[in-house]
Amino acid sequence: MSYRYITLDFDNHVATLKLNRPEVHNAFDDIMIGELLDAFQQIERHPACRVVVLASNGRNFSAGADLNWMRSMAEKNYAENIADAKQLAQLMERLDKLTKPTIALVQGAAFGGAVGLAACCDIVLAEERTSFCLSEVKIGLIPAVISPYVMRAMGTRQARRYMLSAERFGADAALTMGLVHEVVDNLDQAAADVVELLLGNSPAAVTAAKQLIADLDQQPIDATSQRLTVERIAEIRVSAEGQEGLSAFLEKRSANWKKDSQ
Repeated sequence: MSYRYITLDFDNHVATLKLNRPEVHNAFDDIMIGELLDAFQQIERHPACRVVVLASNGRNFSAGADLNWMRSMAEKNYAENIADAKQLAQLMERLDKLTKPTIALVQGAAFGGAVGLAACCDIVLAEERTSFCLSEVKIGLIPAVISPYVMRAMGTRQARRYMLSAERFGADAALTMGLVHEVVDNLDQAAADVVELLLGNSPAAVTAAKQLIADLDQQPIDATSQRLTVERIAEIRVSAEGQEGLSAFLEKRSANWKKDSQ
């Protein structure tokens, strides 16, 4: 499928997905959301893909929702707005639940829904001068669909401030809150370093670890969680990659997935 507002490339086990509307600061509308949904589906199905990089072309990561699109939705009825919001919710869920590790590279400005995209990724790298803003209340709206992911990433206490004030905050503040993992000078080099780390790990184990995190998040530490963790480690130990990883470690050699990524 050819895309109008995004690009998708696969190379050496890495899928690079870029927002590609720099003339409007990569603002997204229903067309871009549909394209992103299709791209995530392709990524999930790609047999060789092991890492996903989410980035954008131009000065800014994304200005959030396209204002012309928002204006058109304001003219539609409640049922039509429900359908539209469901598509954005599906986008956030699909990104959040991708079985492959995701890295967001954020530069310039990340406003509104763009903060949600970052919050749904496993690892977020940002340039020092990046600014974030949950700006919805300034125009009479709320960051509703992205709120579960943003609150999980930056914490409820911080979300209460920034979702209500709609003030900008920088990369260092985002780092302190946990929305960003690392503030870097060179996004491409930092991304390459993280990709190398991820490709050095067992693909099956990385996928299993992602699922484990999702299943345990916000759950009490009790007999149920204990049983789940016991079962998961037993499953991975007897799996093909679990056996290969342990053998490679004991034999002081590279595991076969490392050879595949070279």
